Amino acid sequence: MMVKRNSLIFLTAFGLLLTGCSKSGLEITKDDILEVARDDANATKSECENVSIKEQKGSYMVSFNTNGGSYEYKIGKDGIIKERSFKRGAKEETTETEKVEEPVKEEKSTTTKKEEEKSSTSFDEGQQQAINAVLANSGLEQSDVSNITCSLDSNTNQYTVTFVLNDVTTTATVDGATFTVLSTILG
Repeated sequence: MMVKRNSLIFLTAFGLLLTGCSKSGLEITKDDILEVARDDANATKSECENVSIKEQKGSYMVSFNTNGGSYEYKIGKDGIIKERSFKRGAKEETTETEKVEEPVKEEKSTTTKKEEEKSSTSFDEGQQQAINAVLANSGLEQSDVSNITCSLDSNTNQYTVTFVLNDVTTTATVDGATFTVLSTILG
């Protein structure tokens, strides 16, 4: 009787193992996809308005607005972000457009490097740590990028670091206590 019982347990466990292995990937819901986008944007459910999730050719297109701006994501059905876009409010959008136009002046690379050195020395210790965290997270050196800015939001104790690389503006948010990169937005 004991041998039959152990055999039955073994067969049942083996059957469950095979059943679990037969699934060919994760099943991601639209709620999961929205959570991925909100997490990347560092936005809570209550902060998101005009939420839209559309399925397109093996991906989900997610868009929503927050007080900080509007977000658009292309997220694969595996839950991995393929593309992201962030647009700030009208006042700040003009500032970003100006920054995108500035790299045209980069033909004088010596001047740009001197400007970068000047700007790097004008950051306080916390700002420089935040910049270093973002650059390390992106696999870059400070000399690789231009137009670096860094500001601290004292309400959230988060740094916002912005820089330009290959005519693309990157904006990252860094925790002011741990200097952990919380989110990175390209564009």
